[in-house]
Amino acid sequence: MVIAVASGKGGTGKTTVAVSLAMAAADLSSEKPMLLDCDVEEPNSGLFLDIDYSSGRDTGVLVPEVDLDKCTYCGRCAEVCVWNAIAVAGDKVLVFRDLCHGCGSCGLVCPENAIGEITHVTGRIEGGTDGSINFARGILNIGQAMPVPVISSLLNEYLGSSTVIIDSSPGTSCPVVEAVSRSDYVILVTEPTPFGLHDLKAAVDVVVNQLKISAGVIINRDGIGNNDVEKYCQTANLPVLAKIPMDRRIAEMLSEGIPLLSGLPEYKKVFLDILAAVREEVMK
Repeated sequence: MVIAVASGKGGTGKTTVAVSLAMAAADLSSEKPMLLDCDVEEPNSGLFLDIDYSSGRDTGVLVPEVDLDKCTYCGRCAEVCVWNAIAVAGDKVLVFRDLCHGCGSCGLVCPENAIGEITHVTGRIEGGTDGSINFARGILNIGQAMPVPVISSLLNEYLGSSTVIIDSSPGTSCPVVEAVSRSDYVILVTEPTPFGLHDLKAAVDVVVNQLKISAGVIINRDGIGNNDVEKYCQTANLPVLAKIPMDRRIAEMLSEGIPLLSGLPEYKKVFLDILAAVREEVMK
C-alpha cells in the first residue's frame, strides 16, 4: 500500500503527518514501513528521525551528446525539441543541459545517428534506516531547475515495500504529480483558513479529478479559522480522516526536531485509525 501525503500549500503540516504515519505503521507489522521524502528541493522528513544512511548515488537526466564527425548540421534535432534544449547554428551544435528533459527525441530523429546520451547529474538519492523505519530521500542539486527526474529515480529505486509513505512537495505542479501518481491513496493536509480551502480545492482537482486517485483530508491547526473546509469536504464527498487541534505544544516540539508521536504519544491512536481507514478504502 502506497500512501502519498500532499497539500495545496506549504506549511500545513504535511511532513508532520507523513512522519507520524510512518511511525504508526512501524507498530502495525514486523516489516519496516518505508518513508520516502520526495520533496527533493527541501527534504526535511529525515530531520525528525535518527537515520543511519547506508546507501546513496547520484542521479540525473540523460542529455544529448553530439558526434560532430557524423553530424551534418541539418537541424532536425533542434526542430523536434519542444524545450529548446538543443540548437544548430551554422556548423555548431549547442546543447543546453539545464533545459533538457531527457525525452530522447533528438536522437530518434537524427538521420545520421550522430546523437548519443550521457547523464547530466542533477541530484542525489540516499537511503537508510532508524531501526524501525526504512527511509530514503532525494536531494536536488543547488541551481537545478527540474526536480522530477530526481523524484522519479527515488520512486523507481525504493517503491516495493508493503507500506510506503510518500512525503511530497507542496503545491500542485509537476513534482507533486510525479510523487503521488503511483500511490494508492493520497492524504491532503490542509488548514481551516481561506488560503487552506483555496489550495485544497486546487489539490483535489489534480489528485481526484485528473489523476483519479482516492483521497482524504486531514485538517491541521483546527480551531484557528472557520468550518468552510469541512463544508467543502462534505460537498466534494471527501472524508475528513482527522482534525489536529491548534496546540502550542506541537509547534514547540517540532521546532526542536521532536516527532509528534514521540512528544505526544496520545496521538498514536489517531494515526493508527487513519491507516486503518485508508487500508479499508484501498482494499475496496
